[in-house]
Amino acid sequence: MKLSEFKKILWTGLTLWLLGSATSLYAAQPVAHHKVVGPDECAECHKATNKIWQGTHHFSTFTEMPRSQEARDIAQKMGIKRIKADSVCLDCHFTTQEKAGVKQVVAGISCESCHAPAADWLERHSEFSGKKKEQESEQEAVVRWQDSEAAGMIRPHQLYALAKNCYSCHITPNEKLVNTGGHSAGSPFELVSWSQGEVRHNVWHSDGKENPMASPERQRMMFIVGAMVELEESLRAVANATQKAEYAITMAKRAKIAAKRMAKIGQMVQTDETQQIMAVLKTVKLKLNNKEPLEKAAAEVAGAAQRFSASYDGSGFAAVDSLIPGQDKYKGTPEPLN
Repeated sequence: MKLSEFKKILWTGLTLWLLGSATSLYAAQPVAHHKVVGPDECAECHKATNKIWQGTHHFSTFTEMPRSQEARDIAQKMGIKRIKADSVCLDCHFTTQEKAGVKQVVAGISCESCHAPAADWLERHSEFSGKKKEQESEQEAVVRWQDSEAAGMIRPHQLYALAKNCYSCHITPNEKLVNTGGHSAGSPFELVSWSQGEVRHNVWHSDGKENPMASPERQRMMFIVGAMVELEESLRAVANATQKAEYAITMAKRAKIAAKRMAKIGQMVQTDETQQIMAVLKTVKLKLNNKEPLEKAAAEVAGAAQRFSASYDGSGFAAVDSLIPGQDKYKGTPEPLN
């Protein structure tokens, strides 16, 4: 079912200009390290979320990853002397601040890795329009969230942007890192099963008392949008591959699997967006030296994914429930709240 007009305004104040082009506005951009405030700032209000985060691999990578033999072997092959210095490791494995032109790793994968560097929106998103929480009107809250999003905050309802942040690292965005360094070409990431596991932090609305799983409707949207983004990112990876080696071969296989999954979804959920993606899949060829057509296809998938993410609430998509991973497939469990 499509979102109501009110919800569209409430949730996607910037959607119209975001969808003005088929080219993804969330395509990989350099991280604005000078705008990173660090997780301690977030933890001042989000105490329960911070507790959950400290029990995740996202948190522990800060100390464990640089010490691992695998990481040291990759660094040696890549000519990297210090993993936590200015290297290809920073943006996916750490949270990095830049002050006076100097980058410093301050945490593992943390709040701003997913919700975007917060310097421009931190204060606005938490000020309750200058009032106490219970005194802020609904319209004031709408404006506050619109302002926060305009300043760069990625909120939970912005599924495309969130999924993009996940897949941009879980699908390794560096051919040399794989072919030369021996890094894996990616992880078996899937948005529902990984987001509902140890990293789940759906605690804000219960004041940290409960951490429920996403609703069936939300899980459907996560599954479908995640599948779209996986297809987009794997197509881009094949487009950028330059050698018939581990990276290109693995990414082509991943793209084929993503295309098959999307074909199943397209049969079950027949919207303008899913059918556009189905049409794209009929024309594109997964092969080396096919950069322009593959990038065009990825951009069309991205545009469709953005429109889909902004237009539906998942209530009419029960047909895909059989495809969504169950709890036995979740990636770990969250830290208890008590």
